[in-house]
Amino acid sequence: MTDLSEKSIRANCPHCNHHSFALNHVLKTTENFLVVCDGHPLTQGHILIIPKAHLSCIGEYAPNLLGEFVGLYQRTKRFIESVYGSVSTFEHGIVGQTVFHSHIQMFPYAGPPEAIIPEGDRCFEPIPDISALRGIYKRDGRYLFFSIGRALWIADPSIGVPGFFRERFGKALGNEVRSDWKRMHDNEALMEEGRADIGRLVRAWQAYHRNPHLPQEDRLRS
Repeated sequence: MTDLSEKSIRANCPHCNHHSFALNHVLKTTENFLVVCDGHPLTQGHILIIPKAHLSCIGEYAPNLLGEFVGLYQRTKRFIESVYGSVSTFEHGIVGQTVFHSHIQMFPYAGPPEAIIPEGDRCFEPIPDISALRGIYKRDGRYLFFSIGRALWIADPSIGVPGFFRERFGKALGNEVRSDWKRMHDNEALMEEGRADIGRLVRAWQAYHRNPHLPQEDRLRS
């Protein structure tokens, strides 16, 4: 059985080991990044962007790496929005991480930010673009980042706990049962659902990149 303890994850980073479960379904490889299907998807269309270098978060990216990432991030957002009709993203920015290697989570979701941060707007603030995270990390040493559609925010890091955004987006998606990825990993019925979602995502990705102008329903049917 895979050891998913924090001690094991810290010692054996699943995002550095290219034979790990986390990297079983690679959609795209660039010079410095992998785009992969989340192995424990919250919902169909759940994608991770992972730097090949062991960096803790976007805030640590060097300027040239950040430039490559931003382009890849925008293209992946367009794919998810085009195929699934909506897109949201998050990254813990070292607050509440359960895997200690930067991984930006992207998936279909549309709803008000208050559904994710019910503590109220005093606990989150808008940022102009994802590149701003580098300056915020340099200033504060941490952040909690999320986006819904084209709006981006940082949340008050003092409210962050392990798995913070995954739990909250899982609840907002009506899929709390998949919120804890470690528990999901040990539940064969949930993993079977996840594998089916991954298969549909892979086919949608391939169909989209063969023909970006294909109607949404045709991509999902491919």
